[in-house]
Amino acid sequence: MPENRVLASRPARVVRPARVALHLVVVVGALAMLFPFAWTVITSITPGAGLTLRPSLWPQDPSLEAYATLFAGRPFARVVLNSAGLAIATTVIQLVTSATAAYAFSRLPFRGRGVVFAIYLATMMVPLQVLIVPLFAELRAFGLLNTYLGALLPSFASAFGIFLLRQAMGQVPRELDEAATLDGAGHGRIFFSIMLPNIRPALATLTIFAFMGSWNSFLWPLVVLRDPELQTLPIALAGLQGQYTTAWDVVMAGSVISILPMLALYLLAQKHVIQGVANSGIK
Repeated sequence: MPENRVLASRPARVVRPARVALHLVVVVGALAMLFPFAWTVITSITPGAGLTLRPSLWPQDPSLEAYATLFAGRPFARVVLNSAGLAIATTVIQLVTSATAAYAFSRLPFRGRGVVFAIYLATMMVPLQVLIVPLFAELRAFGLLNTYLGALLPSFASAFGIFLLRQAMGQVPRELDEAATLDGAGHGRIFFSIMLPNIRPALATLTIFAFMGSWNSFLWPLVVLRDPELQTLPIALAGLQGQYTTAWDVVMAGSVISILPMLALYLLAQKHVIQGVANSGIK
């Protein structure tokens, strides 16, 4: 009897129409965003599939023949390794350069620091298309065309990465620096022992953005890399589209391969990405 009285005294949960409508909108939006990815996977395992006005949501005679064709007819494995290698190298280099520069702008007082930082941030407003010709001429003068180093050089530093990590370092209390300095620590120890462990979410966020930017880069690798064995995945995917006819199942198989690494990386680091964006002040 007492338990029944407690249960009876609890107020009934009221289902608000606005909340139901909000959940419906979120579900519809999620399905709308997932539909292109599902269609890509279904088309990749449907032999002879095309882009029709009424796409099938269920594969007919599913097969992995498109994936076999993709790797058999061209050096696609080498292309994937090229993209992965350039993306990993770009990510590591940007993490190093952005973290060290952000520490200098955040913790090292020097004359004109604010002006230099503002000018550096202003470079984010200059599109890559404006710099293509001078970069191409400069790399040709140094003999770096059609090389991996030539493809990497423009991405060695990232203004966005420096801004992101500087904002994250600004959230770290300066009392930690002062306590470490009293214990005899220098800038190197403060950087590695205090700063980096406290900005791991921002580092994870920059890792995602840097890897994604390099993995999806099309224009600059198209200009600087001429050898088919040096080309990256976006260029190879563009080459799969024929002038008159296109094997869309093969194209979609390549698209699935290009999506999977980014999806796996984001799923592994999504918690840190959300926390890093929130802590850095980017809303």
